[in-house]
Amino acid sequence: MKNQEVALLLNKISALLELKGENRFKVIAYAEAARRIENLPTPIENLYREGKLSEIPGVGQSIAEKIKEYLETGKSSYLEELGKEIPEELIELEQVPGVGPKVALLLYKELGVRTLDDLEKALSAHKVRNLPRLGPKSEENILRGLETIKRRSSRIPLGLALPVAEELVLYLKQFPFVERVDACGSLRRMKETIGDLDVLVASNDEEKAMQAFTRWPEVQEVLAFGSTKSSVLTKSALQIDLRVVRPESYGAALQYFTGSQAHNIKLREIAIRKGFKLNEYGVFRIEDDKKIAGATEEEVYAALDLPWIPPELREDQGEIEKAKLGELPHLVELKDIKGDLHVHTDWSDGTSTIEGMVRGAKKRGYEYLAICDHAQSLGVAGGLTWEKFQEQKLKIEEVSQKENFPILWGLEANILADGDLDFPEEILREFQIVVAGVHSAFRQTRGKMTERIVHALKSGVIHILSHPTGRLIGKRDPYEVEVEKILEVARESNTAMEINSSPERLDLKDRDCRKAKEEYGLKMVINTDAHSEENLDLMKYGVAVARRGWLEPGDVLNTYPWKQLLEWLKGKRERMP
Repeated sequence: MKNQEVALLLNKISALLELKGENRFKVIAYAEAARRIENLPTPIENLYREGKLSEIPGVGQSIAEKIKEYLETGKSSYLEELGKEIPEELIELEQVPGVGPKVALLLYKELGVRTLDDLEKALSAHKVRNLPRLGPKSEENILRGLETIKRRSSRIPLGLALPVAEELVLYLKQFPFVERVDACGSLRRMKETIGDLDVLVASNDEEKAMQAFTRWPEVQEVLAFGSTKSSVLTKSALQIDLRVVRPESYGAALQYFTGSQAHNIKLREIAIRKGFKLNEYGVFRIEDDKKIAGATEEEVYAALDLPWIPPELREDQGEIEKAKLGELPHLVELKDIKGDLHVHTDWSDGTSTIEGMVRGAKKRGYEYLAICDHAQSLGVAGGLTWEKFQEQKLKIEEVSQKENFPILWGLEANILADGDLDFPEEILREFQIVVAGVHSAFRQTRGKMTERIVHALKSGVIHILSHPTGRLIGKRDPYEVEVEKILEVARESNTAMEINSSPERLDLKDRDCRKAKEEYGLKMVINTDAHSEENLDLMKYGVAVARRGWLEPGDVLNTYPWKQLLEWLKGKRERMP
């Protein structure tokens, strides 16, 4: 599928048009077309061959022609022409917090700054503060933004790393000399970002295992080749390290290379107190060096008088102490999820029909679904008026009856800059479920943003607060907000907090999930915010966050059976002011 390539092309055009100062609606049109294509469940090449490019929502004739040229030639003459006026490097430059398109263009024209390195030199020489409309404060903000960008670039988002690791694991499993294979490190612990990818193989033929790894079709360059460890660079620019151990040591190696370092240090301390030593080869008795465990993780933990600890908990956050007491949580699993309570359709900015989203939900074994398209104030996402929502309600009822599948009629309302919502409260009470979140004015002060969200929650009409801190991992930091205050008011208003499963959000983050549960007794909801049927598969990322947040099925609303969920929704309505 070339969907991602075409989306990247259109996003580049949009960014260059914005830098050039083109009409705002033209800039938005390309960005919206890119988003639609990125979420298409169908390969765009197929639509091109069928002559249906212009049928994609947001893709007019002009954009369709540019897509056609790219698919036929692999190039875009329009992008090349734009690149002659505005260097493509400025796209990365404008992503620096505190810069933006206007300042990026100013830096380029006045100081010749094209790259992040150029920017760093200009900042070091204090040249930025002397530019028109800038000053020492702006220079300080841009320097802070550059440092943020540099920190981000050293980590790989989970959403990029996991699919690559899963593909490699499947590839290696096909070989008879590979007895077991797992991704390790922070990826197995499902952290939101990771360093290099670590993969572990159990084999009695190390040479063949290494050859198979380095000959994987996705390998661009072999960085190192050894008998027990090799490293490659993939075509997607990810470094992957593979280690091979004998099957009898696989469990010890899997535990060791999964980490975390702090977790492993505590385990080694326990082993020493018991007269053992623990390493990647097994558990050994110190007095005679006899190996007593190592083939499986379960026997490694058992040798230390501990139950097996789920990888997501291995962060030295109290999991070992809880394990000793037999009080580890029974973590929520993907199979526990009964439905998705926040998805979009082509009625607003989604790419799938209501029928398509229901098919996707049924395919994944769900019992129900909540359609929550955007409301009117979010015009760029095709937000619906009250009249359109009423039309949609009739359609939802029709599809629900036809498919014999419960569908909640809802919306994703916008928490406006002053804390009000898109519609008056009497209208919002008509919906079966109200999801609401911040979608604009992200740079408000900490106090103002907190006051804004608190005001919205106190209305009592919101069932679920969506992506509560507004972050986009690697792209946008969370907005300034007092999370504890939000959790406190959510408890008072009986509002559930969303774990948004989109890999670029994963919001609430794991530690705040645990705090919401343990300190405030809040219910959570794991939603995908899916904009296409295909996006429903993102649920696994939200479940991973929930597990890292120590959540059990009872803590998550959408593990409830349909009737129990309706009771919770009804109870929320009855307690509204």
